[in-house]
This record gives sequence, structure tokens and C-alpha cells, in this order.
Amino acid sequence: MRRPGSRSQVPLALLALLLVSGCGGGSDDGSRPAPAATEFPSAEGKTIGDLLHDPDAKPSRLVIAPATQTFDVGENRYAFGVFTRGQEQISDADVALYFAKDGKGPVTGPLPAQVTSLETKPAYRATGAGGPSEATTVYVVPKVDFDRNGPWMVVAMLKGKDGLEVSRVPTLVVGEFPRVPRDGEKAPAVHTPTAAEVGGDLAKIDTRVPPDQMHQVDFADVVGKKPVVLVFATPALCQTRVCGPVVDVAQQVADSYKGKAEFIHMEIWNDNDIGKGPRPQVEAFNLESEPWAFLIDRNGIVRDRIEGAFGVSELEEAMRKIVSG
Repeated sequence: MRRPGSRSQVPLALLALLLVSGCGGGSDDGSRPAPAATEFPSAEGKTIGDLLHDPDAKPSRLVIAPATQTFDVGENRYAFGVFTRGQEQISDADVALYFAKDGKGPVTGPLPAQVTSLETKPAYRATGAGGPSEATTVYVVPKVDFDRNGPWMVVAMLKGKDGLEVSRVPTLVVGEFPRVPRDGEKAPAVHTPTAAEVGGDLAKIDTRVPPDQMHQVDFADVVGKKPVVLVFATPALCQTRVCGPVVDVAQQVADSYKGKAEFIHMEIWNDNDIGKGPRPQVEAFNLESEPWAFLIDRNGIVRDRIEGAFGVSELEEAMRKIVSG
């Protein structure tokens, strides 16, 4: 785990989903399905350079800000935000991504992104950190397949008002964080603090206002016995504004799965103080960013993990991997 001074810079740069407002078409909560791949240029026979200099696409003034940084060989989820250069957030863009190992090799894409809402029912919305000023949407490409470790180049195509636009996206590195537990691996059996341990003073182990109710059981007591969703997030101290909404989402889904799975919220910093460094549970999972959700089956095996922001529908879909019926 990076020390607080260096650690905060990575999520701030890569998870820049600040105050994303919901607008545009789609559902009432701001979600929008991915546009068709046929609406974007084919990558067949092209390089990343060819796409960047596509004569039918002008350079975009919008910025694509990645919201995930941990990738492994195989299928990966890729989340991001879209911003103007003046840091105004955009949540109604039609975007597709292209990936290539280098500037000369084949390109994977176009992979259109869906807009996922982070909204919850009113009863689950925090009143402090995690309240109305937080993020409400995130762009997600559910499956990107990487066949090797190392740097990968990324380009975005956007449907602008006057036609196609192209934007360079920061290079990602596959295999940079190999120690984060992945699908099929055993989850570290860490202790997590409970409400009973702090005498019911949840402010000691939860920065959300009001505190959520996902502190009733110790992870070490239930892992390997029941399905568990372990959420790492710090609503009041998050380097981005997505930790609060993620905890709200997890609490809503938790109430839908009472008796079927245990949900545990784990804060990031010792004594909820960034200056005191990350908690030992965060270090045991080798996390370099927040938030995270790990979905663990009754045998203690990780069956899914989600880095960055996610909505109710995405978490419920992932629950099928650890809970039947």
C-alpha cells in the first residue's frame, strides 16, 4: 500500500468522477444503454494511430478520465468519466473505446460504454458525505479482454453534435497490481471492526452520515461460511466523490439480500485519519485505490470484484455469482 501522500494522487487522477450530474436520455435515474458498435468506426485493419487521425473525426475537447486502474490478463471491467477541459462533468455522451498493445498492432474495438446510474431510493441516501453533491453516474465498458501484461494504448470515439470526435485516453497497465485478490482466489480472512466492538459508536468505524448498518458481523467470522460482499470505501475522505454513493448502493442491495448474504463496509484509514495511513484490512487486500467491492462465495472464494463506482443494477447482477435464487 502506498503511503498516504503518494496514494491519494493515483485515485485523484484516475478516479476523477467528481459531482457527475445525471442528464440526457435513458431511464429516469440517469442510466443509458450503450450505443450500437456500428455507430462508430470499425477497427479492422487499423492501428491506434489511424483512429487518432481518422479524417472523419475531429479532435475532441472532452477529456476521458479512467476510473479503474487494476487490470489482469483476461476480461476486465473498464469505468470512466467524461469531462470538459474546464472540469465540467458530462453524463450524456455516446462513447466507444478502442484498445491496442502498441501503435502498430491490431486494435480491439469499438467497445461502446453504457451509462450506469449510482442513484438509490431516497431512504438510502446519506445526508452528509455521500449526499446529493456526490456522483450520480459512471460510464462502463463491462468487458475488455487483454491478452498480455504491460502498457495498453486507449482511444475514445465520441458522437458530438457535429459528428465524430476522437480523444486520447491515458495508457493503462495490465498486471501492475497483481496482488489484489481476483476471481477464483481465496479472500484474505481479515478481521473487520463491528458495532459491538465500538459500543455502538459507529462514527469510529464509519465516516458516512448517518452511519450505515453494514458493521454487524466480523468478516473473519463469516468468510467461508456465508456469501459475503465486502465494500472498501470512505465516504467522507474519498479522493473522488464516488465512495458515498457506492456505500448507499451497497446498503440498498444489502437490505434486499437479508438472510442470503452478509454485507460489510470497511473504512480505509486508521482512526478515519488519512495521516495515520491505511487500515490493515486495506493492506491485506493490497488496494491502491478506493472504492472496491469484493463478492465472495460461501467457500471464501472471490467470484467478482468491482473497482470504482457501481450502481444498484450492476451490484445485483454480480450477486448472482455468489447467491442463487
